[in-house]
Amino acid sequence: MYHQLRKLLFSLDAELAHHLALDVIGAAERLRLISLFTRPVADNPVELMGLTLPNPVGLAAGLDKNGQAFNGLGALGFGFVEVGTVTPRAQPGNPLPRMFRLPQAEAIINRMGFNNEGVDSLLKRVERRRYSGVLGINVGKNFDTPVAQAAADYCLCMEKVYPYADYITANVSSPNTEGLRELQFGDSLERLLTALKEKQQQLAQSTDRYVPLAVKLAPDMDDEALCQLAEALLAHEIDGIIATNTTVDKSSVAGLAHGAEAGGLSGRPLTERSTLVIGKLAKVLEGKMPIIGVGGIFDGPSAADKIRAGATAVQLYSGFIYQGPKLIEEVARAIAALHQSEIT
Repeated sequence: MYHQLRKLLFSLDAELAHHLALDVIGAAERLRLISLFTRPVADNPVELMGLTLPNPVGLAAGLDKNGQAFNGLGALGFGFVEVGTVTPRAQPGNPLPRMFRLPQAEAIINRMGFNNEGVDSLLKRVERRRYSGVLGINVGKNFDTPVAQAAADYCLCMEKVYPYADYITANVSSPNTEGLRELQFGDSLERLLTALKEKQQQLAQSTDRYVPLAVKLAPDMDDEALCQLAEALLAHEIDGIIATNTTVDKSSVAGLAHGAEAGGLSGRPLTERSTLVIGKLAKVLEGKMPIIGVGGIFDGPSAADKIRAGATAVQLYSGFIYQGPKLIEEVARAIAALHQSEIT
């Protein structure tokens, strides 16, 4: 069924198709028709940041920014779903058009710019949650908040989503908000991590509930910067890393239609790069912090490669758009087979 639906969706503008697909998934869940889109996903429980995932295949942030369809997306078989990125105030994002498919490369370029309805709007939907699985909420700063004051935005969002999230992700790696990636380095990183960890500890004490905190990073750092970032996350006792966000390197799609568009590149061209980053992080972390692997997962083997490189779980985005819900079951089966082979 998805093959036919994709023909329709890919005939439309990419962003329009994106919203239409979310509407369809949301409606299918409400009408209890979601089974038309799914394949059964066998249980393969995995421990991640103190949470038990029914299976290690998650949905990456960015697909459901405002929490419009997370109930339906979760019902497709994902072991966990991450919504957002959400900011303190609603913001329109960058001018249209800002999302482009590159079918020849099975890739997407986007420069959305954290377009979202704001954290309060998201919470109105999350409060009516029917999805019983693990829900992550991804937070960021407003576009007009200076980098030096970014920590306040992250902490405000963290405080608001804390009662509703199973884990929280700080997105410091989108290339589409000016200055955001500066938060991955030096004093800016130190200020942010210090503020986030203090806020997490305060909220854990006041609510008697500990919500894990992950940081999502970019694939474009050199080895030294990557090592320094990993060491900083360990020093601040952050609970997990999501590797990686989109890349600004478009060399792999040079010459293709839309290949020179500004924004972050995701999809199959990111497969090897993100897996390489996971491997480098795993060597530095030495098992002290879990990694969620994301970037260019289009089949079982590419997901299994990320687990072998050091990831505990994976997330889908572009592969899900190109392959449809069947990819969830395929990836879950491949990781389960890998786990079984390691046992035997």
